Amino acid sequence: MFLENTLNFNKQTGWIEVVCGSMFSGKTEELIRRMRRAQYANLDIIIFKPKIDTRDKKDKVVSHDDSEIECETIKKAADIYKRVKNYRVVGVDEAQFFDDEIVDVCNALANNGVRVIVAGLDMDYKGVPFKNMANLMATAEYVTKVHAICPKTGGLAQYSYRKAKSKKRILVGKGDEYMPLSRAAYFKKSNKKEKKSK
Repeated sequence: MFLENTLNFNKQTGWIEVVCGSMFSGKTEELIRRMRRAQYANLDIIIFKPKIDTRDKKDKVVSHDDSEIECETIKKAADIYKRVKNYRVVGVDEAQFFDDEIVDVCNALANNGVRVIVAGLDMDYKGVPFKNMANLMATAEYVTKVHAICPKTGGLAQYSYRKAKSKKRILVGKGDEYMPLSRAAYFKKSNKKEKKSK
């Protein structure tokens, strides 16, 4: 579990924390937990989510366990600059849906003394890393990889297996489109799917 940096909060010091993993691994839940703890510490917080994420309320980040927290919905990463002002802690949910500029935005905020907490998928449904998330993990001070539970093996799941037939890389979905799988279960299912399509 992540423990907050123990630096003196009266002195403005910035850093980046990334929470990543597969679908249903608790990324958003962990983002909300960290943001609430910052609120309890009387720090000014703001959270952003991408406009493409239309699964829940526009002004809320909602986790799969129905935890929620207020947020602002934005179209592109650069929009964060216009709204940040004097916030000490900035949260970003579903970062993989933002353009590559999200990396520069997060680093600029951290360089200016802001604690930045980012949550997002590390890989797409084919197991290919999202470039912006990989770059954020490389530049972050803290990276937490969370796992779902694989319903096939009972082990840790790190892959987001897509049940829907769409081949688009970005398909915003809930439980009926995706299933978290372990490495063994993911590649077994993917190979079966590949053989059927031939």
